[in-house]
Amino acid sequence: MDKALTQLTLFITNPVLIACIFSWLSAQLIKTLIKLFSGKVSSLSELFELLFWRTGSMPSSHSALVSCLATTIGFRCGVDSEIFILSLGFFLITIRDAVGVRRASGIQAKVLNKIGHLLAQKGIIEFKPIKEVQGHTPAEVFIGCVLGFFIGLAFCVL
Repeated sequence: MDKALTQLTLFITNPVLIACIFSWLSAQLIKTLIKLFSGKVSSLSELFELLFWRTGSMPSSHSALVSCLATTIGFRCGVDSEIFILSLGFFLITIRDAVGVRRASGIQAKVLNKIGHLLAQKGIIEFKPIKEVQGHTPAEVFIGCVLGFFIGLAFCVL
């Protein structure tokens, strides 16, 4: 039991994990504050949803997390390590997904919902809207990457 507790303690105090969680929470907090100050938050439950769960918007928390992960692993293990190469691959796939696939899916879902609503208004079909997944603009992803990089850098250097 003592070994399990030691392993758990090492896991939750791991600087890479802490940096990644901090970068994700920072991006979510910035995103929430932007929405709050622009008057786009209508309830306390929406505020908490924005803070902990909702995707999309500026900055990308996914990008911040994977950028921080690659940065901290690069500093701690070296950019020539296999684990850094793995984190870099994970970073590239996540960024591609955030800007490409998820954004395209969200745009497509929005158009399908418009068509569905028009057909439902004309009585042609019954329509239940599909979920519009929010992807990110390149700027949102870039700012998330910069945020994650600097948070990772700070955790490694300070």
